[in-house]
Amino acid sequence: MAHVTPSELRFTRTERVTMGMPAADALVDQAQAMDCKKVFLIASTTLREDTDEIAKIELALGSRHGGTFSGIAPHAPRADVLAATNAARDAGADLIVSIGGGSATDAAKIVSLMIKHDVRTVEDFEPLRTYVTDDGQVINPITVGPDIPVICVPTTLSGGEFNALSGSTDEVTQHKQGYEHRNMAPVMVVLDPAITVHTPAWLWLSTGVRSVDHAIETLSSDKSNDFADGLAESALKLLVEGLPRVKADPNDLEGRLKCQIGAWQSMISIIGGVPMGASHAIGHILGGTCDVPHGHCSCVMAPYVLQWNAEYDDSRQQRTLAVLGNTHPTAAEALDAFIRNLGMPRTLGEVGVDESRFQQVAEYTLLDIWGRTNPRPVKSADDIMQILRLAA
Repeated sequence: MAHVTPSELRFTRTERVTMGMPAADALVDQAQAMDCKKVFLIASTTLREDTDEIAKIELALGSRHGGTFSGIAPHAPRADVLAATNAARDAGADLIVSIGGGSATDAAKIVSLMIKHDVRTVEDFEPLRTYVTDDGQVINPITVGPDIPVICVPTTLSGGEFNALSGSTDEVTQHKQGYEHRNMAPVMVVLDPAITVHTPAWLWLSTGVRSVDHAIETLSSDKSNDFADGLAESALKLLVEGLPRVKADPNDLEGRLKCQIGAWQSMISIIGGVPMGASHAIGHILGGTCDVPHGHCSCVMAPYVLQWNAEYDDSRQQRTLAVLGNTHPTAAEALDAFIRNLGMPRTLGEVGVDESRFQQVAEYTLLDIWGRTNPRPVKSADDIMQILRLAA
């Protein structure tokens, strides 16, 4: 009898996703359905100050609007998340809504957790963060999740809005750390392509590559399964079509929505438990420690990780190569060409990371939740150094 490898997918509390509905309409509808009277917005500073999008949402909420906070810096530093926590707590928030990119999204989910645990200082974050032991075991100390529900209105394509995992950077160690509980996932996600037209092109396209990376590392994983691979392949197809369309015409709302749905599909397997590989693990460190934008981390690292993995086993890269068009001999080369055609950076030097940072990045990568789940085994910092040197 043929052997079957057992696997499973786990799901979170997300109950509803709207696609194409204006954000203000979707938020009012959900706030009314949940009878929330103090809706607290954590908004992109650019959207709040340079557009009328946040004002329109505040107006639509009317008496249900409990307050608005903006000013979350990239990679969600603890101090900024704490400031948002204090503002939401003072407002008596009974629903928290993020409107913006990945840092606003991460902050909103962590704010709800911090209110539950009565966090009042940046030092109080420490007992709640996920950490990795010396032997590679991932420890999540959170047993009690948040009560205040969260809704996410993403304006980029990093996909974190669907995840129960969020990241915040400890400014002292410059280490981006994870916080995770199934109740941190939003009850609702609003995919409104119209509100994303304000997102700078480089940010939209680079975070789109981040979601491409989710899909590719799922297809590459030796811990994936047919269900997860099917979603990842569909996600990759949508993103490979949608990203060039939006680059050619920023007002192509259908192309934008394809990208958003692709980003969503790319996250389902991660949320369900399929671990990512070295590109994501290194990317977390490049972001939190070296201040490289989320999307640019994947733009640089994803093809080099594919190249390094192929030396060990390229059998799981064939579906990736096929979706990318079979235009190149290897998946790494095809992905490199796709990212270059979007006008994105492709080396660590281009994003301001030189060899003097490599050892720190390599050592921190081993402390990441996905530092040891790459399909080609990562056994030491030297393995990460090999990949970093490819990307130099």
